[in-house]
Amino acid sequence: MENHGEYSLPNARDQAYRRKEPLMLNFEFFAPTRIVFGKGSIGRLRELIPINARVLLLYGGGSILRNGVHDQIAEALRSHTLEEFGGIEPNPEYETCLSAIRFLREKKLDTILAAGGGSVLDAGKFIAAAALWSGDPWDILLDRGARVAAALPLGTVLTLPATGSEMNKNAVISRRATTDKLAFVSEHVLPRFSILDPCTTFSLPSKQVANGIVDAFVHVLEQYVTDRSVSAPLQDRQAEAVLLTLIEEGPKTLASPNDYEARAHVMWAATHALNGLLSCGVPGDWATHMIGHELTALYGLDHAQSLAIVIPGLWRHQRSTKARRLLQYADRVWGIDHGSDNERIDMAIDRTESFFRSLGLGTTLTDYGLPEDAPRRVASNQDRRNRPLGEHGSIRSPEIEAILESRR
Repeated sequence: MENHGEYSLPNARDQAYRRKEPLMLNFEFFAPTRIVFGKGSIGRLRELIPINARVLLLYGGGSILRNGVHDQIAEALRSHTLEEFGGIEPNPEYETCLSAIRFLREKKLDTILAAGGGSVLDAGKFIAAAALWSGDPWDILLDRGARVAAALPLGTVLTLPATGSEMNKNAVISRRATTDKLAFVSEHVLPRFSILDPCTTFSLPSKQVANGIVDAFVHVLEQYVTDRSVSAPLQDRQAEAVLLTLIEEGPKTLASPNDYEARAHVMWAATHALNGLLSCGVPGDWATHMIGHELTALYGLDHAQSLAIVIPGLWRHQRSTKARRLLQYADRVWGIDHGSDNERIDMAIDRTESFFRSLGLGTTLTDYGLPEDAPRRVASNQDRRNRPLGEHGSIRSPEIEAILESRR
């Protein structure tokens, strides 16, 4: 047999994880977004957006006005037609998006540039699709984007790494009047380009930085710690690389806000966490996100805060189906290779929760002062959507309530 060196065969530990697995699932990977990464890259806007484009600059609470990003965009696009719409919320609201669409149509704009974090980018995607939608825009969310057939061109300038929205086809929009927080997916809203300059993140509040790290971390976990029989060693190693990078580099960004290298590593890791690469050929879970969306819609928690609460409880509740993956996670990510299976799983969950807490996030309902009936209300809110959660569709209202009851 030909010898390819020390990496020719998996070691005994890996063989235990990969016993008698079938081929990975069929998949299609489409990633047309041009990534422009590094210092001073905002100036590239002048060549990335056609000179005859009529551009809507979309942003959030005004941080880009204070950190110099707005000035850089305005300078780069001084020869373009440029109109502005600010005020996109941290969880972008449907009504605000409708106002932006009316503004866009009134000004006869045809291109969207979203500058900010994932919320602004998500709003940009919804606005890009809804601007060309002939019916009720809420239907885009009700059927999860299945009927979106076109969208305006969208580019982004990312200032808060967290959601991967700069390189994926997903978006989440909230509607306060109905306490809904719904997602849609469409290839038509994939950004044409995304500019990632780590310097734009230097002035972020530490809370936002920590939220972004946890958000990206859980994105990976929902694609990695899933009960599955498929073999996907490359995707596993890619996921582990992103997790380890966030563990190693994330705290540096909080300790030294102007550490360009740490900021760059976290920014690129967050993009990889949800650009579609890790999900190729493997099932996803996403129950933590769906339950978290209900917590945000009902109680206004930050998205990352809700994730930090839910995932430890969900793992403990789903221990029997996720045991094998949790053991791999314990070993490869946290280096836990001693004790019984149950002990190693418990240690891995505890280490995950400790990591979130070390970044400043609470991990229980009590940490955020949520009321006694929160588990029941969240379960009821999710149940009315009639969409069972988890990779096996086995998590419904009773399971959601039990998971959250364990997080007091």
